[in-house]
Amino acid sequence: QVQLVESGGGLVQAGGSLRLSCAASGRTFSTSAMGWFRQAPGKEREFVASIRWSGTGTYNSDSVKGRFTISRDNAKNTVYLQMNSLKPEDTAIYYCYANKPEGTLWGQGTQVTVSS
Repeated sequence: QVQLVESGGGLVQAGGSLRLSCAASGRTFSTSAMGWFRQAPGKEREFVASIRWSGTGTYNSDSVKGRFTISRDNAKNTVYLQMNSLKPEDTAIYYCYANKPEGTLWGQGTQVTVSS
C-alpha cells in the first residue's frame, strides 16, 4: 500500500515562491510517473505537471510553463513542485498523484493561497 503526503502549501503574496513536496510511503517500484493537479474554487481539477519516475521527461501545462518546475528525488521517494512568480490565479488545492498499474493514487491535497 502506497500513501502520498503533500506538504509545503501556505499563504504568499503575488510574485512569491513556494515549494510543494509529495512524499510516497510504501512500495514504489511500479510507479511510472508522478505529478500534480490543482483545483480552484468553482473550477474543475486542472493538470499542472508530471515527471517520469525513470529518466528525465517532464511536462508542464501552458499556464505554469516558465514559472513552475517539477523535480524528483528517487532516493527519498519524493516529488517536488517549485512554484515561482506566483499569481492569485494559482490559488487552489494542489493534489499529488502517482500512476501505478493498479490505478492512480492521490494525496489529500495542500492549500496554496496567493494574495494580491
